[in-house]
Amino acid sequence: MAMNLRLSDEQSDALRKLASQEGISMQEAALTAIDEYISRRDLRMKSAIERVLSEDKDLLDRLGQ
Repeated sequence: MAMNLRLSDEQSDALRKLASQEGISMQEAALTAIDEYISRRDLRMKSAIERVLSEDKDLLDRLGQ
């Protein structure tokens, strides 16, 4: 899927600089950042679910009866 991504001048400059330092294109740097964001979101969601299951165990057990 093609898409346009609008960055501020500051974001564009920072992305260009970091991509250059890594020896990759700005597109590759942006795709890597998106992949990392997605994987962190999954971890945060799992962590939140585990926390609710742990902290509200008694309540969930009573609701399940």
